[in-house]
Amino acid sequence: MDVNPDSGEDIGAPPPREAYVNAPNLHREMHQVLALGAERDGRQARPVTRPPVDPAVAERAWLLRRAALMDRMTLDGPGPVGAAEQTAEQLLLYDRGHPHLAAGSHPDAITPVPSRRLYVRQEYAAWTAAGRPGA
Repeated sequence: MDVNPDSGEDIGAPPPREAYVNAPNLHREMHQVLALGAERDGRQARPVTRPPVDPAVAERAWLLRRAALMDRMTLDGPGPVGAAEQTAEQLLLYDRGHPHLAAGSHPDAITPVPSRRLYVRQEYAAWTAAGRPGA
């Protein structure tokens, strides 16, 4: 069965325009995701003005934002589809190991490959609605 990666009907994910309505513009988000990755890898210190964050929540926020960024980059034309699928898969695998951090459909319920990107949209919308924990 082919599933359209822009349709969220199979898991109840919002359409991209809705899921990413409160997302920063792509350029800003790219810089923020790169900075979070540098903090994560120890290449950059976390600013002391930010409150401490649970490491699992921070890791998930980085995986989610990176997957959402890659998904958004593919929506307006040819983009890094392979990277979008790969980062969505990484988020899904992380959530399978930390199901208490997932907000929507249980990660084990997501099986078709395109639904992994739908899962990212579902989770990004829930994450922004919850006030962006771990950011």
